[in-house]
Amino acid sequence: EAAGQRAVVVQADISDEKQVESMFDEAVEGFGTLDILMNNAGVDASGKPVAELPTEIWDRAIRTNVYGPFFCCRRFVQLRSAAGGKGKIINVTSVHEDVPNAGGADYDCSKGAVRMLTRTLALELAPLKINVNNLAPGMVLTPFNQAAIDDPDLLEEQVRSIPWKRAAQPSEIARLAVFLASGDADYVTGATYVMDGGLMRNLGQGA
Repeated sequence: EAAGQRAVVVQADISDEKQVESMFDEAVEGFGTLDILMNNAGVDASGKPVAELPTEIWDRAIRTNVYGPFFCCRRFVQLRSAAGGKGKIINVTSVHEDVPNAGGADYDCSKGAVRMLTRTLALELAPLKINVNNLAPGMVLTPFNQAAIDDPDLLEEQVRSIPWKRAAQPSEIARLAVFLASGDADYVTGATYVMDGGLMRNLGQGA
């Protein structure tokens, strides 16, 4: 707002279908319409191997990281369809949509599911001219990685396998998101943009 723009802030649990519907209703009431959806909320890996993974922890990851984007995408598409189509959906996944991580089955599986949701939606929504794409970051200096931010030795260890030898800044991810939300990306859909400083190539993974 200080920059001359208007914001509507709504607190909601995206794993709850009714709260998602209310969130969209409030946003539409505030803006009149919605043209761009970015699904960025999520929970991290539990660190537990599958044999020790409680069902409630698995459910939490799936409900937040999969049901959440599903609920949001579904409601957004309903709104854009009623408005005649066009729009942008950006789903934030992770390099772990492709790269397995011991102790991360809950997180990795959830991100892989959203990648396939993105690709399926890209096909379904092409007639409506709604673009659907993935952002798949590697390590980013956000509260998700607060332990490494607070511990230089841990940070150095975690970036060792990244060819650029550093984690991403949130602003670097944001700039690509702005591109995908813009008219410059009108012919881009069903794509996954990996931003990992070369990590996946270094691990022999493709995307």
